[in-house]
Amino acid sequence: MNNRLSCYPVPQMLPTKRSKSLAMLIVLMCALFVVPCACASSSAPAWMHEAANSPLPPHNEKDNIAVLYSEQAVSVLSTDKVITHVREVYKILRPFRDAGWVEVPVNGQQKVTTMKAWCIPASGKDYEVQEKNSVEVAVPNVPGSQLIDDVKYKFLEIPAAEPGNILGFEYEIEERPLFLQDFWQVQDGRPAHEKRYTLSLPPGWEYNASWINYPEVKPTQLGSNSQSWVAQDIKSLHTEHEMPPFEGVAGHMIVSYFPPGGHASNTFANWKQMGDWYLNLTSGRRDASPAIKQKVAALTASLPSTLDKMKAIANFVQRDIRYVSIQLGIGGWQPHPAADIFTHRYGDCKDKATLMSSMLHEIGVDSYYVSINTVRGSIRPEMPAHVGFNHAILAIRLPQDVSDPSLTAIMQHPTLGRILFFDPTNELTPFGEIGGYLQSNYGLLSAPQGGELVLLPQSATAASSIQRKASFTLSASGTLTGDVEEFRSGDRAAEHRSWMRSMTSDADRIKPIETTLAGSLATFQIVKASVGNAQVYDHTFQYHYSFTAENYAKHVGDLLAVRPRVLGIKSRSLLETKERRVFDVEFEGPAKDIDTFDITLPPGYEVDDLPAPVDADFSFASYHSKSEVRGNQIHYTRTYEIKELSVPASRAAELKKFYRIIAGDERSTAVLRTIHH
Repeated sequence: MNNRLSCYPVPQMLPTKRSKSLAMLIVLMCALFVVPCACASSSAPAWMHEAANSPLPPHNEKDNIAVLYSEQAVSVLSTDKVITHVREVYKILRPFRDAGWVEVPVNGQQKVTTMKAWCIPASGKDYEVQEKNSVEVAVPNVPGSQLIDDVKYKFLEIPAAEPGNILGFEYEIEERPLFLQDFWQVQDGRPAHEKRYTLSLPPGWEYNASWINYPEVKPTQLGSNSQSWVAQDIKSLHTEHEMPPFEGVAGHMIVSYFPPGGHASNTFANWKQMGDWYLNLTSGRRDASPAIKQKVAALTASLPSTLDKMKAIANFVQRDIRYVSIQLGIGGWQPHPAADIFTHRYGDCKDKATLMSSMLHEIGVDSYYVSINTVRGSIRPEMPAHVGFNHAILAIRLPQDVSDPSLTAIMQHPTLGRILFFDPTNELTPFGEIGGYLQSNYGLLSAPQGGELVLLPQSATAASSIQRKASFTLSASGTLTGDVEEFRSGDRAAEHRSWMRSMTSDADRIKPIETTLAGSLATFQIVKASVGNAQVYDHTFQYHYSFTAENYAKHVGDLLAVRPRVLGIKSRSLLETKERRVFDVEFEGPAKDIDTFDITLPPGYEVDDLPAPVDADFSFASYHSKSEVRGNQIHYTRTYEIKELSVPASRAAELKKFYRIIAGDERSTAVLRTIHH
């Protein structure tokens, strides 16, 4: 577990939520290995042949690989030296492109001292792949601006990774640990026959093992202060759309170890101690330089209220301090001094939090670091204190005179009073709000009284919304023309502002409009379109557009069928699968979307039939729609609301029903008939 506080959480209009860094690494490696690896003819070792004779674990048609044996042996020599030896043997069950890769992450505190791999083919002789055929590459700079990082991957390819073949590898890592803590991944995406973890400690040392998402396995004593855990017949976990993060559902063991007396600069037994550790790591980093003091005075001198001054500081750190990450070793956790961040005008998430905290202090406002994981569910209160965070934000202690409806991300702390959470790295979310990825998420609040795992607040559903208002005219031929106003707030606005920042032409800027129309209309032509408040982040983001859609209404004899729900798709096929849902369904954040459409009827027509109203109320979400006749118009309204951010797998049938109700309403039509005099 070597997470770092460097995440760059800007909402993106992308179909997936998780980074594609590993996939890009594989593509890069495929490009590097244009020449087949030279392989020695030496036989695979006896331990691999023994594992190769093991029975296959229970598996299904989705499993590409079956692990026959896996071992992670950790030898702690001192607080500054740990040696980890890894072995694994697996059988390839079906064609799988990434089957033959051995990948080892390393950094400035780790070095691979040995690395080998072998193949026992279904037919033919064993062969060995030696360490000289490995290659070391830096992690691709996919998100944000990761300028310098000492994390690398060492890769070794085992040729002929074909179904029926058995592959194995071993490597050893020597590490100067940043933390006296280790992580044993018992479950992953592969079934396993046997997995083993061994921990050897110096005399007088102690350990604490915590089991997450898996029944506790008792260790076997191997000797003086050495123990081993063995898990067998482990089921694979397969991903599902909109599931919780893998670290939140997969079985694993977190083990922390402590020298005699429990005293070491790089160890902690609970969240309070981890908060103390982090505060010590940041000691003095927020001290304001004369230049910072001068800038704060210039930003705030003419502003009338404390809130205005806080907003000015937040705006400066969000927009004038570029996101650039430079982290080596403990620099993945320790921020740079505020003076350096201000001088250079760049930093990563913990740097931006540090500078903002320093500047707030100059106007008499206290603030505290909050370490958090941007994927909700990665950290839970039943977990032991561990380093599973990847981001840093601020908890700001609000003065008594600061109160405003725009400040929504507030919790009442029992000793610190009102705390406002804010992410200075996210340039698109205005001061007072937090994105959905932080809401109902647990973070480590590092305050003077020690660390504390706190639950960040969930915003009202209306704080993140799409409100569409449209007026349409329908012709007797079935052509629909109209004008649409669309207002977006919260995350609904942030994702589109993110899109706009990378677009250089007007044609590109209106592509989201085209996507919305294409999802609901067979044919359309945009007549005009404009964007409002794209860079005014504390106002609603706006689209204004007009379009024409031919053949929108369909003739059935002398009747005309028209769909009142002109735009917007809220139904989803997420749960329309044969397999039973295994994991909970996770939403991005709370939301409340409202559509109001008026369709003027063609001359000579009147309404013969309207769709029935829809009222679907569940604890996690609701949907209401209604079609009415108002003079010569069909007036359609609907409201879609996400109230809870997680739906248990046990309620998947209810969520499926909810989406099917919406789908039915979205397809329903009104019937028009000619007026007979």
